[in-house]
Amino acid sequence: QVQLVESGGGLVQAGDSLRLSCAVSGRTFSTYSMGWFRQAPGKDREFIVAISWSGGSTYYADSVKGRFTISRDNAKNTVYLQMNSLEPEDTAVYYCVADPNRRNIKYLGNYDYWGQGTQVTVAS
Repeated sequence: QVQLVESGGGLVQAGDSLRLSCAVSGRTFSTYSMGWFRQAPGKDREFIVAISWSGGSTYYADSVKGRFTISRDNAKNTVYLQMNSLEPEDTAVYYCVADPNRRNIKYLGNYDYWGQGTQVTVAS
């Protein structure tokens, strides 16, 4: 069973930066595509970033493009989400997701494993 544990959330001011981490159990992390989605109160889930198993392909939603960066460290079984220039609209619970089957990285439905989420709050 694959387990994902997010960390790094918190309360920040607009314009600040945060780095989220997602530690993944299992010996085959290097074969997983990874992503992050977020959900704000009363809003739909928004799939925001993804990275292929090789790191060679990435996806960014327009809402975060140019501000957020996804990366992975296969030696540490960890994926990161660097978030810069945070805005109050970025306030949400952020979830890490994993796809062990190397499907299209752009679609949340392709990710079989989800973490429990970490809260990010951006004050204005």
